[in-house]
Amino acid sequence: MNRLDNFTNTATPIQFFGDPDPFQVRLGFGDYELSIVKHKGSYGGTQGLYEIAVLKNGVLEEMSGITEKGDTVKGFLTKDEVDGIIIKMFTITGEDPTQIMEQM
Repeated sequence: MNRLDNFTNTATPIQFFGDPDPFQVRLGFGDYELSIVKHKGSYGGTQGLYEIAVLKNGVLEEMSGITEKGDTVKGFLTKDEVDGIIIKMFTITGEDPTQIMEQM
């Protein structure tokens, strides 16, 4: 089973451009947050692929090994690639992921 399957989808169609089947999981890793989305407005969402963003203290941030230099968002990711990013976030931060349930 993929690690992403262990977390609850908190997205609603109202939040994500009226998409009838949006996806959002926010994971906390200490001071960092990994936002994982899939909806019709996300990079790759219309192809069923995921987009991630890294935040630190609520501000988008690039993170070596997770996003590309100069980028804070990475899209067109498979579920397995997102799983790998969750593992990398744990490795980089030393923190187990905890789901953030509040809406953005």
